[in-house]
Amino acid sequence: MKMYAVFLGPPGVGKGTIAGRFKEKYDIPTIVVGDILRKHVAEQTELGLKAKQYMEAGDLVPDEIINNMVRDVILSGEWENGFILDGFPRSLPQAEALEDIMKELNKPLTGVFFFEAPEDVIIERISGRLICPKCGAVYHIKNLPPKKPGICDKCGTKLIQRPDDKPETVKRRLAVYREATAPLVDYYEKKGLLYRIDATQGIDQVVSQIESIVNSRVK
Repeated sequence: MKMYAVFLGPPGVGKGTIAGRFKEKYDIPTIVVGDILRKHVAEQTELGLKAKQYMEAGDLVPDEIINNMVRDVILSGEWENGFILDGFPRSLPQAEALEDIMKELNKPLTGVFFFEAPEDVIIERISGRLICPKCGAVYHIKNLPPKKPGICDKCGTKLIQRPDDKPETVKRRLAVYREATAPLVDYYEKKGLLYRIDATQGIDQVVSQIESIVNSRVK
């Protein structure tokens, strides 16, 4: 299977987990825009230094900078089986930039998969999340608990909850996300590229649903 896809959806709906399955099953890599941004900042590239100024001021990094970072990654890579974009686009200018990038790549966008789940489900998922500050392993108090409470299975480090994973913070993040994403949903629906995914399903069901959609589009 090959696909050039966007995974769209609020935090906590499982986009990363599903993307990981496609990596394992079909060797389709995920381009995580947050990782790209952090890498540029850490390496103090020209774009990274520009982005850092906005980040340190508490402002959003402008679309132009993000667009250029993503463009460089996509056009400089070899994508035999395609890729999944996570965290991009997040605005209409970014969506328009992605359209131009795909034209340069000479590949059509397979689809935009919009992961949906009720707010209470998302809050439960995120607020129960525990992270290992040393190795980055992720657990969940209810759905994926560590073998020893509060301790990472892999390296024995004490697990933490990120400040932005607390319920009251999650609610604010979801409100901001909905406001920002609504225009994108409309944009891709009009283009016939948007597919709504029920993220409350099991992982296997979600993967199967996406596979069916991709296979139908490829035909």
